[in-house]
Amino acid sequence: MSQTTVVHGEKISLLRVLGPGHVWALGVGIVLVGEFMGWNFAVGKGGAVAALIACWVAGLLYTCVAMIDSEVTSTVAAAGGQYAQAKHIVGPLMAFNVGLYLVFAYTMLEAANAITLGYLVQTVGTMAGFENVHDKPFIVLTIMFLAWLNYRGVYATLTFNLVLTAVAFAAIVILFAAVKPWTNDLLNHGELLNGLPYGWLGVIASLHFGLWYYLGIEGTCQAAEEVRSPARSLPLGTMTGMITLLIAATMTWYICAGLMPWEYLGQAVTPMFDAARLTNSTPLMILLFVGTVFSTLASANGCINDASRAWFSMGRDRYLPTWFGAVHPKNRTPYRAIVFLVPVALVFAYFAPLDQVITFSILSGLLGYTYMAFNVVMFRRKWPLGTIKRGYVHPFHPIPAVVLLVLCAATYFAVFLGYGTQLIAMMVFFVVASLWFHFHRYKYVRRGQQFTMQWPRPQGY
Repeated sequence: MSQTTVVHGEKISLLRVLGPGHVWALGVGIVLVGEFMGWNFAVGKGGAVAALIACWVAGLLYTCVAMIDSEVTSTVAAAGGQYAQAKHIVGPLMAFNVGLYLVFAYTMLEAANAITLGYLVQTVGTMAGFENVHDKPFIVLTIMFLAWLNYRGVYATLTFNLVLTAVAFAAIVILFAAVKPWTNDLLNHGELLNGLPYGWLGVIASLHFGLWYYLGIEGTCQAAEEVRSPARSLPLGTMTGMITLLIAATMTWYICAGLMPWEYLGQAVTPMFDAARLTNSTPLMILLFVGTVFSTLASANGCINDASRAWFSMGRDRYLPTWFGAVHPKNRTPYRAIVFLVPVALVFAYFAPLDQVITFSILSGLLGYTYMAFNVVMFRRKWPLGTIKRGYVHPFHPIPAVVLLVLCAATYFAVFLGYGTQLIAMMVFFVVASLWFHFHRYKYVRRGQQFTMQWPRPQGY
């Protein structure tokens, strides 16, 4: 694999070494852990049927996200993903907020992965007779090791993700086949006929954690500046990743809802591993332990990659101190951004409960999806089809944007039902951050240097 170093003047840029498989591994790798943990809290909110409805509704929301992102990012092929889109299409203040949404969504997801891995190792250690196994050292080691891997280079990082993600997805498929879904030997879905324990309000509440099935697929955009052919690789990797996740999410729900009472499933930390334990098969237990560990590693690995790219891009454009916009002279990675975000992830992983960390990640992602609905409408209005070259054109515009906005509004209400305090706290934080940017940081931004796309003047200007 030849790796071409691109140098603009005296500035060293990122390497273009990734293909569609790496984009798929980045998107699915971040998200697949949602099939191994987190999604099942939706069951506790509204029951098993409500969680399935939330799974499919969230699937529709993320299909809209993937379609919109594939068009805009294949056209704005720059590191930072949605942040780069916002600075070209909307403006500096929106771009600053979108950058923060991305960093918080991925850093909180990284922390949730580390918590899950530490809990799983502690559980297995206790089962094996080691009473003094603690989760905290494994949390720290996981984040530190993956940060080091990202520091060393993007090609090795995402190739590693490709292997981890493939094994974790294979574990779900093998467990699905092992429980013989065509028979009633192990699975019992009879209790599902009892309906919705909390009514349709429970279905709405389930949307909160239904997003966890797919949260992070939009992270494929963060690789835009490091793929060899953005117009081909980004849409292909993102859309195939979305198909993979829809299949895995449905199989996961079917297995767990058939093996566990919904009351237990709604509060389990590692539902897929618990499902394997209920089969009384040691090989399946080992496989799902490995699958869960691999999925958490792949997700945390991708999160470090994505969060650091967003933080690096903001530093490069002077939205943050320019110190963060440095590229390692040998590894060609945003090494300062990677190192800076490590203690942030460690603090949340070490001290915050899992459901709180997941909620912070979901809320940050939800704010980003809301922006995307408006962003694509502005993009089409300012640069109609035919005025600039697009790598991909998503169909049925503006229906995906309208559907996305409606589903985001419903999910805000769902989050407010269970975590209203966290929702308000997050909104206050972003308002304060916006004021800081407007009154202090904006004066350092060089607007003429941040626009890298050779586009004509937008319509109406």
